[in-house]
Amino acid sequence: MSATARKKAPNAEDIRARKGGVPLVSLTAYTTPMARLMDTYCDFVLVGDSVGMVLHGLESTLGVTMEMMILHGQAVARGLSTAMMVIDMPFGSYEENPAQAFRNAARLMAETGAGAVKLEGGVEMAETIRFLVKRGIPVMAHIGLTPQSINTLGGYKVQGRDEQAETVMADACAVAEAGAFSVVLEKVPQGLADRITEQVAIPTIGIGASAGCDGQILVVDDMVGFFTAFKPKFVKRYAELGPLAEAAIADYAAEVRARTFPADEHVFADQAPAKGPKT
Repeated sequence: MSATARKKAPNAEDIRARKGGVPLVSLTAYTTPMARLMDTYCDFVLVGDSVGMVLHGLESTLGVTMEMMILHGQAVARGLSTAMMVIDMPFGSYEENPAQAFRNAARLMAETGAGAVKLEGGVEMAETIRFLVKRGIPVMAHIGLTPQSINTLGGYKVQGRDEQAETVMADACAVAEAGAFSVVLEKVPQGLADRITEQVAIPTIGIGASAGCDGQILVVDDMVGFFTAFKPKFVKRYAELGPLAEAAIADYAAEVRARTFPADEHVFADQAPAKGPKT
């Protein structure tokens, strides 16, 4: 391979083939600069509908629109060259019927360049997943805690304990059989997540699940400490950038009010500096 050769971004089948191998690495991204930072390190980057809460101040993901997802998807795409981009289908864009789901999934992929879409739901979404996959739309499934269903789940609760375990297992088997190339397990008990990972033939991507999953994903603003409104149990803070940014803003405000910023090195003289003789 030449020194200038560039690693090719994986596609859905490449991700599927990683089942049981080196764990897959993923983070969410919503902007070009953040996508550039994670491109080298992630196997796939998710343009998550969590953008509604993280960047737009919404109380849940339910208010996120197709237009918001497309705008942020286009921004993320500009920052990626070696990681695959997956994009969330927002609430209300796919649940009505498979035809509605296809129209919106095709639009998301066409207008953003995403390599796949992600949608929430298990057994009840199997028909839709099958419909999309047969028509050329790679689908990442999402089961367990599905944030778009918080009003029926009763909040952000662990899913799959006790008698719920077999329901979540059935969801995992259904989406795998329908043709999803991977499945996100959110807030699923560790033992159940391990059982699902052993049983299904597609990679499992954990978020609040188990280190035994085939990969992991976190919301990047949670992981680096930019989003501080709350901190889920499953989030590890690898940095505390929020407090650092706040301190920098406070220093800037103090210097502006004291007229110590801008200093001489930050402003321009009335006369352009004389140019020296050409050599």
